[in-house]
Amino acid sequence: MKLTSLGIRQKAFAYSMTTLGSSLINSLFSFYYVKLFLNRYRISEGMFHQAQIVFMLWNAFNDPLFGYLQDNAKVPCCAKRHLSILYGAPFYAIAFLLPWFPWRDYQEGDWLCGVQLVIALCAYDGMLTFVLLAQCALFAEISTKHENRLQLIKYNQVASLVGSSSVLFCGLISDNMENIFNFQVFALCVAMLAFGCMYYTGMNCVSQYEHVEKLEKDKMEDASNLSWTSVFYLTKQIVTQKNFLLFIVMNFFQVFHLAFLNNFMLIFADHLIPPYLLPAFVKSIMYGAGFICPQLLILSSQSLLRKLGYYKIILSVFYAELLSATVMLVLGPSHHYVLSMFLVANMVMVSATFSLFNLPLADIIDADLLNYKRSFPLSSMVFGTNALFTKPAQSLAPMLVVTILNQFDYEKLKDNFTHSEQSALQDLHGAMFYLVCLTPICIAVLQILAWTPYSIRDSHTDVAKYIES
Repeated sequence: MKLTSLGIRQKAFAYSMTTLGSSLINSLFSFYYVKLFLNRYRISEGMFHQAQIVFMLWNAFNDPLFGYLQDNAKVPCCAKRHLSILYGAPFYAIAFLLPWFPWRDYQEGDWLCGVQLVIALCAYDGMLTFVLLAQCALFAEISTKHENRLQLIKYNQVASLVGSSSVLFCGLISDNMENIFNFQVFALCVAMLAFGCMYYTGMNCVSQYEHVEKLEKDKMEDASNLSWTSVFYLTKQIVTQKNFLLFIVMNFFQVFHLAFLNNFMLIFADHLIPPYLLPAFVKSIMYGAGFICPQLLILSSQSLLRKLGYYKIILSVFYAELLSATVMLVLGPSHHYVLSMFLVANMVMVSATFSLFNLPLADIIDADLLNYKRSFPLSSMVFGTNALFTKPAQSLAPMLVVTILNQFDYEKLKDNFTHSEQSALQDLHGAMFYLVCLTPICIAVLQILAWTPYSIRDSHTDVAKYIES
């Protein structure tokens, strides 16, 4: 039976509650953890890099692993999407709290600080992967119609808009993490709220495939016969598709760019924008806008998505990023107000574009289902395999940037940079400015080259690719 308008809205609302919960905690985690460990816990560069390497390996490994389990396991908590969210939610919320409470009063270079960073990153990403892979699979499996998927995107962006405001309120309440006690209390409240949101999804959002006994029976029978050879064979089928390869190359650079902005926008703005021009209150609003405005942009682009499709919109944004970064580079670092607007606009464009990526991945899942005549879509495996190749960028970005900054004595200048030797400070600020401008220029060029040959461009005009039942 086809989904009614009311039905898809109910499912979209339940689906979006996990987005609300994850946005509340993901925004805070990605925005603050690097500054916390570098500036407050005073982790050494060596331990920071070691933690990022461990995180990168775990980050790449756990996504295909959980993807395989969720698509092929017999245990209901893994096999059923809504149960994966339901049972994973409390552990996801607890893992979010791990970085914000130091295990002891850290001295500079304390080895235990490195251990805490490794455990916090791995535990958090493991639970994020388990919960959000199931949610991503729901996106592809709730409906195959472009119109219904846009409805999911719409509800998703409203939820993400509300959730992303956590950075704004946290910045105001904790004075951008200067008041650590207020920050910790806020983090506890956010963790409990996020758990409640994801719990609601787990209780109320069910994939169309979980309603069909025959498909579920076929799935269980197929799972019992799967070996590691079969897993590698299925993964090979996924990664050898041209559109999937083009997508993951483009997405790798998008993840890198997003991690670059999330982890270092706070640091770059503190150094490159004088405090007498933008006081802390205004900067808090600026940081919040970087997380809130992407959702407003997506919500206002619904008609364009229906008319043009995601392919042209994503490609246009890459050209816009290239143009804006080139103009900023030509203007130079002395135009502080323009630089402030550029930092926010760049973050908005990158985040908004990333929010659309479930649409091409869902189309790739649909194409894979038809090409190989599968009895059920390998949704989690496709999302997990995508993450296998793109998630390492989350670690590479902070490692690369911290290495570059420390070549200009950032480790020595980060605490009292307003009273530091001016020549050294100017060199550091020059390096930061070139990172801010050249990073989006290089990434945009590479993404345009990768995305242009992508061939699934007309799904917004197609009817459902297979019958919804």
